[in-house]
Amino acid sequence: MDVRQTIDAFELWFRTFVFSEWTLYQFGIIAVGYVAASFLASRTEPALEARARRIKGNPDLLRVIIAFMRRLKWLFLAVWLWLANVALTQNTWPSQRWLVSTALTLTAAWFIISVLTKIIHNPTLSRTVAIASWSYVALYALRLDGPVLSALDGLAVNLGAVRLSLFLVLKAAVLAVALIWVAVLVGNVLSRWVQRSGDLSPSIKVLISKFIKIGLIMIAGAIALSATGIDLTALTIFSGAVGVGIGFGLQKVVSNFISGIIILLDKSIKPGDTITLGDTFGSIRDLRSRFVSVITRDGKEYLIPNEDFISQQVVNWSFSSDYVRIDVDFGTAYDSDPHEVARIAIATASTVDRVANNYRAPVCWLTCFGASSLDFRLRFWISDPANGLTNVRGQVLMALWDAFKEAGVSIPFPHREIIMRTPVEIKQSRQD
Repeated sequence: MDVRQTIDAFELWFRTFVFSEWTLYQFGIIAVGYVAASFLASRTEPALEARARRIKGNPDLLRVIIAFMRRLKWLFLAVWLWLANVALTQNTWPSQRWLVSTALTLTAAWFIISVLTKIIHNPTLSRTVAIASWSYVALYALRLDGPVLSALDGLAVNLGAVRLSLFLVLKAAVLAVALIWVAVLVGNVLSRWVQRSGDLSPSIKVLISKFIKIGLIMIAGAIALSATGIDLTALTIFSGAVGVGIGFGLQKVVSNFISGIIILLDKSIKPGDTITLGDTFGSIRDLRSRFVSVITRDGKEYLIPNEDFISQQVVNWSFSSDYVRIDVDFGTAYDSDPHEVARIAIATASTVDRVANNYRAPVCWLTCFGASSLDFRLRFWISDPANGLTNVRGQVLMALWDAFKEAGVSIPFPHREIIMRTPVEIKQSRQD
């Protein structure tokens, strides 16, 4: 019955408003305005957009400004329709200007909605939200929202004491998405404010940011359900199923989530730390609710589950201090003076930029009388392990090579002595 009423309303609207002489006049006004607005926008948009791109600062604000510049056609058309509507209001009846008035409402709505939705970074989601919002405004402007909503509400099923209609589902989905998006946006703003605080440690900053985001999302979901008229106590029937799902299917997700909270509370790792976990060596970029992002020196980004940082052995190179000791082994010939070699090695290591001479001075020890060389170990400290270990070892070895070459200290290579013995002459074993 509701669907039939909707069809009858559409038919009545077409017979009353569309098929009339004044409708053709209004179509002409709209067409002239559209052509003029398109021509004027094509002349002004490029210059204004070029000037807008010089603005430095908030990228979201710049995105909205660029979207505004690219939609000047609709702004010019809305201004034209507003002037035409004012003129028709003074000289005609409302029924003779309904199309211009409706087009003004739809044009202004599309201009505002299409500009504001550019705040959403995802192009597909932004376009979907813009079209859905404008479609509702169009139904409201055409006075068709009541029949359409009634038809959607008529498509319903009864689940016990709960009546579930298509309109209720759409309303709940729209409100939930909108409120959660706002909650995430507000959470990001508050998180950036927390990150700028100089009184908190990096781990506490991440923990507070996560609690803020999770709390706002839960509040947004509860408000969305309450706004749609759904009794929250009716959801308690699903608590048993949710508990079973968490216990079996989501146990890894929950385990990683709890492990992430433990990591943040005990401050074992934090963004910027240099860690080694198994074969992975790199610096921590971000701590998420399910995983830790670790970037290695070769540019690979590993997403390691939080649970691994609880159950496995982790080497944190910068847990209590950023200083790391590095050993470099080398050998010199036996005719070298070991005292002079140690002095040259210490002086050479001190000239390398990354060596932390202000923390502890390099030392060099004779460790072994090798098979073909005097073996030494050079020890020095660095304060930036995240910048790599192999490269600083290479810099020190190259500097040692240059210093030893200049001082006449030779670096031997293994020698092998092979003694060839003449075999005993073998008597002729057989006679013919």
